[in-house]
Amino acid sequence: MPSAYLLVSHGSRDPRPEFAMEQLVRLLADSSAQISASNQQQCRDRFYRASTLSVSSIKPPLVDKACLELSSLSLAQQIKEFSDRALTQGYKKIQIVPVFLLPGTHVKEDIPAQVAIAQQTIGNEVTINLRPHLGTHPGLVRLLAATMTRNDMTSWILLSHGSRRPGAKEPVKAIAKQLNAVDAYWAVAPSLEARIQALVTAGHQQIGILPYFLFAGGITDAIAQLVAQLQASFRTKLHLTEPIGASAELAGLIWDLVEK
Repeated sequence: MPSAYLLVSHGSRDPRPEFAMEQLVRLLADSSAQISASNQQQCRDRFYRASTLSVSSIKPPLVDKACLELSSLSLAQQIKEFSDRALTQGYKKIQIVPVFLLPGTHVKEDIPAQVAIAQQTIGNEVTINLRPHLGTHPGLVRLLAATMTRNDMTSWILLSHGSRRPGAKEPVKAIAKQLNAVDAYWAVAPSLEARIQALVTAGHQQIGILPYFLFAGGITDAIAQLVAQLQASFRTKLHLTEPIGASAELAGLIWDLVEK
């Protein structure tokens, strides 16, 4: 039975992440529609003249977004509204994907709690499946590596927001290791400036900075300003790449998560 898909982000007062989520919804809908069309053709090829299977009954995908915070409705209420819409279109299952890079409190506690409230409110008419958060997909490393390949730098820094929560740095360190980069953090040590200083001292003259952020926003603006200041302070080339951003490749990773 086909599922409806709901992408859950943090929410922001900056309009850019909201716009990027809208793009991601469209990209995921396009991706799943193409797969549905391919499946229909395979069904026709396989069962033509030999089955009463109605491939035309395959429904187009229903995809939308919701916010954990900074919305007039709680996430549970947003899920309930989406569930009502899905039910009227014949869907009995909803796949929810947290569009978060790291497994913090929002992913581990807040979103599951809201999903549980929504499921209790909805009852048995629609089943909600909470999928792993986006950051669990190993393909994210490939996206970052592709960005590095397009920019010829002698060393790289993977810059994440950072948290004082125990163990919060470990996923970032693991990704940085796979990329042959060093980790740095916006809110905690080691800072971007400290990492750049260490690399310059070690003789690196071309340093790339990968923001481990999904979309552009206030923090990435502040990072760009800081990099410009550091560029003036250090006698080396600093190159700041764009955040990951909404793309067909990112939508493909989300599709993998909902179809596993």
